[in-house]
This record gives sequence, C-alpha cells and structure tokens, in this order.
Amino acid sequence: MKAKRIEKRKKESSRMIRKIFIICLFIVAVAVVMNLAPNYRKDELEGKLKLIINQSDVTTSLKQDIYVEDDIVYLSSKDIANFFDENIFYDNQYNQLITGSDTKIATLKIDEKAMNINSSKVSISGTAKHTEETFYLPFSEMETVYNIDVVYHPESNIVTVDSLDREQKMATSTKDTNIKYVPTIFSKTVDTVKQGSSMILIEERNGWAKVRTSQGIIGYTKDYGNVRTVREQMESKKQIEGNISMIWDYYSEYASAPARTEKIEGVNVVSPTFATLIRLGKGQIETNIGQAGENYITWAHNNGYKVWAMVSNNSMKETTSEILRDYTLRETLINNIVKLTMDYEIDGINIDFENIYQEDKEFFSRFIIELAPRLREYGKVLSVDVTAPDGSEDWSLCYDRNVIGREADYIIFMGYDQYGATSPQEGTTAGADWVETNIKKFLGQEGVAPEKLILGMPFYTRLWKEQNGEVDSTVISMKNVDSVLPEGIQKTWNEDLKQNYVEYTEGGAVYKMWIEDLDSIKEKINLVKQYELAGAAYWEKDMESDSVWSIIAEELQIP
Repeated sequence: MKAKRIEKRKKESSRMIRKIFIICLFIVAVAVVMNLAPNYRKDELEGKLKLIINQSDVTTSLKQDIYVEDDIVYLSSKDIANFFDENIFYDNQYNQLITGSDTKIATLKIDEKAMNINSSKVSISGTAKHTEETFYLPFSEMETVYNIDVVYHPESNIVTVDSLDREQKMATSTKDTNIKYVPTIFSKTVDTVKQGSSMILIEERNGWAKVRTSQGIIGYTKDYGNVRTVREQMESKKQIEGNISMIWDYYSEYASAPARTEKIEGVNVVSPTFATLIRLGKGQIETNIGQAGENYITWAHNNGYKVWAMVSNNSMKETTSEILRDYTLRETLINNIVKLTMDYEIDGINIDFENIYQEDKEFFSRFIIELAPRLREYGKVLSVDVTAPDGSEDWSLCYDRNVIGREADYIIFMGYDQYGATSPQEGTTAGADWVETNIKKFLGQEGVAPEKLILGMPFYTRLWKEQNGEVDSTVISMKNVDSVLPEGIQKTWNEDLKQNYVEYTEGGAVYKMWIEDLDSIKEKINLVKQYELAGAAYWEKDMESDSVWSIIAEELQIP
C-alpha cells in the first residue's frame, strides 16, 4: 500500500512538472513572438491621420492633430514651428501669419484665400485659420514656401512630406512581396507590393532595406534591387571660401563714392556706404551711388572683391522704430534693399543699424528674419553689425545676437570703442583681452557659431588728454600715430592689451595713447584664427598704414 501511494505521488509530481514546463514554454514563446513582432500589439495610432516627414513618422510628436479638409492638408502653427519654421509669427496688427524658409517669406491673412510669397500675391483654395487652441495653415498649398512635396494617401490615411533639397533614392521590388514592420520574417506585414513596384529607399542594413511604399507606409523588405538616386542632395555654396577680409569704405550721404584704382592686398570684400534710411521715410532709403558708385563697383569686381553695400540707419531711433514695428514698412524697406542689390549687381548687404530702442529688440530680429531669405533667393549675402554684449540698453541690449547669428549669413562684432568719445575716463579703443572676452560671450552665452562671426577691428585709436580734472580725446588714424606723437617718445608694450602704450606731458596736460599698429592688429587676427572665426573686418579704409595689408593677407591667407 505504502509503495503504491509513493508511486502515485511520483506520477502526480511528474505531471505537475510537465504542466509547469509547458506553461513556461508557452510564456517564453509568447515573449519571443511579442519581441519579434511588436506590431501585433494594438496600434495606438490606429484610425489617426499620420504624418511622415523625410522618412520619419512624426505623428507621436505632433502638438495638434493634422487634418484634411476639401483635399487640403492643414497643419498647426505649433507644428510648423516644430518641424519647418521656428520663426513663424502671428502679426496681430495685420491679423496674419508670417512664415518662411531659406529663400521665401510668406504672409497669410486669417480666413483669406490668398498669400504673399516674397511680396508677390498668390491665390490659394484654403485659408489660414484661427481656432481656440492654435492657428492652422493650408500646409499642402505652401509647398513653394518650404520647398517640399506634400501628398495625402487616403488609402493608408498618411500624409508624406519630402524636402526637395534632400537626396532621395528609389528601389524596385524584385517580386510580389510583403513589407514587414521590423526587419525579420516573423514581423507583421504592413503592406504588400507587386513585382516591379517602386519604393523609396531609406536605408540598407544586414540584407534588409528600409523602404517607403507608394502608400507612404514605412517597413522592411529583402526583395529589392535596381537602386538609383532620383534626387541629389542640394549643397549650399558659400560666396567666399576661406576667411572673410572686409574693409568698410565709409563716405557720408553728402559725398561721392571714393575713386579707387589700386588693388588692395589682403581684402576680398568691400562695404561702401551706399544707402541710408530716410528720416521718417516709412521704409524708403536714400541711395548715394551715382556714377562714382558704379565706377566703384566696377573697380571692386575687376579686382575680385565682393561688394556688400552698407545700409545705415544713421542712428535715427524714431525712424528705425517706426519701420521695425510695422510689417508693411519692414516689407517696403526689404523690397528697396533687394532692388538695390539687383539694380547695381551688388553681392550682398551689410546692415549697420545702431542706437536702437531696447524695446525694439524683437522687431529688429524680425527684420533680419524676413530680410535674409529675400536676399538669399538671389544669392546675396547678409551681414549684420552689432556691438559687444552686456552694454547699455540702446547700444548693446537691443540686439538678439543668437537670432541674428542664426538667420544672417554673418554677424560682425564691432570690436572697438571699449573706451569711446563719451567715456568719462581714458582707456584703450580695443584691448585684446576685452576683445577676447567678448568673442567668448558671442560663442558662449549668445550661442553664435564661430563660422558666422566676423571680428571688426579699428584702424584708429584715441589720443587722450587730461587737464584740470577733465578728460577728452581725439581720434587718430593708425597711419598718423607716429606723426602725432613727440619725436623720440618711448613706447611700452602691454601684454594684456597686446598694444603699445605711450604717456607724456605737454603744455601742462597729460597725454595718453593705446596704439593701434601692425603689432596690435596682428594680435587681433590671431584671435580670429584661435577661435576659428569667419574672418575680420576693418573700420575704416584710408585710416590704415599701408603695410598692414601684407600682414592681413599673410595671416588670413587671402590670395
């Protein structure tokens, strides 16, 4: 009896072990299947309109639902900002959205079946809409603005967006095949394609191709061939390869352009003062070119220089503010600037707007955001002059250097007047330590890319005079320094400032000068090289010593 009971228990135990083994085996099998074919789980996006941008499914990243109405695809302004234009802007004054790309600026008035692209009106079937939550744009009618191709695939409920400046490859299905969710034969089939069908090839790996079918569905297949490139990657070419070396060639609106005949060594860009704002002119500019200016442009081009014409606001705060705060006036100014470059075959523009209200900081950024694409459409360069960070409200804090550096081709740090005409105490015009500190601020706290930053340096200094407790100064051109100083004066090198310094007494007054010369300019150029900046600019032509150009040419490798 006892032996039978023991035998029975053994059999029951064995059956239990087998059951446990079978259950464990089933769990492992389920786990393997779930791991190999995750798409067998419920699709959380099932029934939802999906968005594919350049072969990536971004549906889960949408801030608002995308939708189709009357065959027009609508995308929210929040998602436009996320994927296409971070600068999209609602202009309350004109009840319109302003958006753009590298070469286009578009405006869409709410509920109006039209949009302006680079100041040209275009009729559209959809309208920009304002809901309680956000703005929506007729995205599929804005292909020209963003340089894209938008397709709605109703069978798969997918919208595909392809950037037309990106490379695209196609492949052909070698047989009737199933497109898999992941690259394994155990994966769920997400689409089927016929032999000879074309598919967009996304990538190849371990014998599998990641593809996008004609329905916009992304998946994997091993049955493909005939890979070919149907669209090449478009590369933007810089107007100038290598270092920029620009000279500002200033003359007032009451003078004529200088009559240049000789080639300037070490220069590849000239910036003459060709245009200024008209006081309260609502975006109109006064050009000072004439025959002398045309001769200047011919001289520059014949010597291989690019001409980046300066457009100045002449420090007119009220005029500048009026224009910056009104889109229509900004557009007028931009159209006039573009026309200037086209009429005279000018290669670029140098915006020199100084003495701006701090409250206009955002609007100055808008001006640059809207100007840059208009110039880029015609291959023109935009450079913008700014002062050192962390200064006074209307002289320094009025610039968003990060936005300017991102949107313009170049941002130029006017690295001078560390101690200027209104300074209550004497000091250097541009000490190397101060210049370097501010370069670090541009690259650090301001987030400007080094390849966008040009260092402006002075071809002048100041002779400071102290007498009876008062301080004043006189601007001295670099070329005239030695003729101004007393004969035999001893110069002392300041290692921190990287400048020669002199001090002497004459007629009961104490004179001091921190000298800009070949040595100090070379030290500033060393900073350009050390921080791998875009290049250098010099204020201003005809203040320099002739021998400075050979140093600049050698140090910046300007042919």
